Amino acid sequence: MRIDGSGTLRASCVLCPNPGPMTLEGTNTWILREPGARGVVVVDPGPHDERHLERVARTVQEQGAQVLMTIVTHRHPDHSEGSRYFSELTGAPVHAVDPAMRCSGAGLADGELLSVDGLGIRVVATPGHTDDSVCLLLESDNALLTGDTILGHGTPVIDGDDGLGPYMDSLYRLRDLVREYQIRTLLPGHGPILTSPGSVLSSYIDHRESRLDQVRDAVGAGATKVEEIVDRVYPDITEQIRFAASSSVRAQLRYLADRGELPEGIDA
Repeated sequence: MRIDGSGTLRASCVLCPNPGPMTLEGTNTWILREPGARGVVVVDPGPHDERHLERVARTVQEQGAQVLMTIVTHRHPDHSEGSRYFSELTGAPVHAVDPAMRCSGAGLADGELLSVDGLGIRVVATPGHTDDSVCLLLESDNALLTGDTILGHGTPVIDGDDGLGPYMDSLYRLRDLVREYQIRTLLPGHGPILTSPGSVLSSYIDHRESRLDQVRDAVGAGATKVEEIVDRVYPDITEQIRFAASSSVRAQLRYLADRGELPEGIDA
């Protein structure tokens, strides 16, 4: 996969065969490697699917390389559950914000520069989808790995009623980061790569602000409970992912409540 116009290859993807409503085509397991170097960083090994994890390890071996570090962008099982087995396969430590996700590895601090065999990876804290979410900046490729903070298509669920405020802050921060570092490529945790980062971030922000307006309108029209608001804001939602819409509405209500925008009696 070509990431920039210089012909260098620092990122390639092994797609996990776990498609679904929440995982899109499946989890993207990213292999990062400085051109000509032997050391490799693997991002988001995925669920505990031994065939997938062994395929990732085999892909690295076939490149004549070795996994020196594994990074988990956030704690959800479709990104992290296979970490321990993958660490056993490769001997590489697993780094994560959440201590429970680490395997002989360390935490990930906002702004920290990880250096692995000539490859520089900058940690960018982006809480919201989860409170432990991070993105990873490959400044040398003008690329950003986004985990589930930004998806290849669609938008992520906010995990936790208090997550929308931090998520909006993360979106604004990423928009500024795209401009500052002239990011040209977003490498998401699910779905295809994105080559118009500025437009994507603006679209995400507009979408969230539009949903908040819809929730305000639903409350103004008399809806007082989460499920009533879901019916108004997401009229075409399937039962399969209704729980995700309900989670989003709870986060939206908490966001509005924290700003003093909800009348009393609303199920927030």
